[in-house]
Amino acid sequence: MANSETPLLDELTKGPWPSFVTEIRKLTGRKPIVKALQAQLERSYREKISHWKHGGIVGVMGYGGGVIGRYSDLARELPDVAHFHTVRVNQPAGWFYTSAALRTLADTWEKHGSGLTNMHGSTGDIVFLGTRTEHLEPLFADLTKEGFDLGGSGSDMRTPSCCCGMARCEWACYDTMALTHDLTMHFQDQLHRPAFPYKFKIKCAGCANDCVASVARADLSIIGTWKDAIQQDDAEVKKYVDGGLDIVNDVLLQCPARCMRWDAKTSKLSIDGRSCVHCMHCLNEMPKALRPGKERGASLLLGSKAPIVEGALLSTVLVPFIELKPPYAELKNLIERIWEVWDEHGKARERVGELAIRLGLGNFLEAIEVEPVPQMVKHPRENPYVFYEEYFSEDEDEEGA
Repeated sequence: MANSETPLLDELTKGPWPSFVTEIRKLTGRKPIVKALQAQLERSYREKISHWKHGGIVGVMGYGGGVIGRYSDLARELPDVAHFHTVRVNQPAGWFYTSAALRTLADTWEKHGSGLTNMHGSTGDIVFLGTRTEHLEPLFADLTKEGFDLGGSGSDMRTPSCCCGMARCEWACYDTMALTHDLTMHFQDQLHRPAFPYKFKIKCAGCANDCVASVARADLSIIGTWKDAIQQDDAEVKKYVDGGLDIVNDVLLQCPARCMRWDAKTSKLSIDGRSCVHCMHCLNEMPKALRPGKERGASLLLGSKAPIVEGALLSTVLVPFIELKPPYAELKNLIERIWEVWDEHGKARERVGELAIRLGLGNFLEAIEVEPVPQMVKHPRENPYVFYEEYFSEDEDEEGA
């Protein structure tokens, strides 16, 4: 319904598309904070400036993260929105909820906040939008009583997130939900008490389809893959072709490695496993005919981020293949080595990917004790000058002299 007091917001409710203003207004009659929010937003649109100010650090006792403080500079005019803190709640792995759990979250937030939620934030958390400082501790107490905890915010390990993995997906090469839960519980201190140069995100994708977009949004991307050959059913391949699939144009020519051959006379598909980059395209096109190999694990990639301090980055291969079995000791040790180097050399608000670029990938790999491998090479070097480091023992030096 149009509101003569907020003509600019009214414009956002028009048209066939969904509108956040329409959804906000459903709570206007019950929540004064929501009415004040609309008044401030209208004024921001009119004056073309934000009226949210940085008001210092706010949170719950014992935690340094989980709450993003937000205060209005219009507190005298709009006292109901003087405080509008955001609370991040650690989501269940794979975003699976019972209806009772969702009702508990909704009732708890209705009691202590605006009732506005974001399901989910870009990191993965349940996001509660808008509460006052005096409600933070009671809200936290009610959430923990029901088995929920706060997620990460600030310069800490952000809440790990994952795809649904083996719970619902046939392509998952490792148990994303089990790993996410394990990492969340193991790194509780790093999650709740900011001590890093900046944020560190871990996202777990069960396969190279990467349904959590980890390769573009995670400091550490854990992407499921396999080490051996693709499993192939020739009879099913023939059924796809007989059913109308253009296997040459839709499969072979779309393969980034050009590692597939099709013999139309014998209806035989051959795959060069040594050249295959496990991109998942052919499996997506012919799911009944092709399956991931049996020797499964994950690739670890490092350093993606959005364009804040520096430009946007995509992840770089760090470990081409790693087995992921509880208790995940090898992975945890690597994460801790990365953090140690980042803590030592990182600048304020410098993501770990930016640090690797600044130090040079070779120096960074040496510092975290990871051997360089060909999979790390994005493209051939452009610098024509090649320098080699030679290492000699003392005996070799004396013989040379």
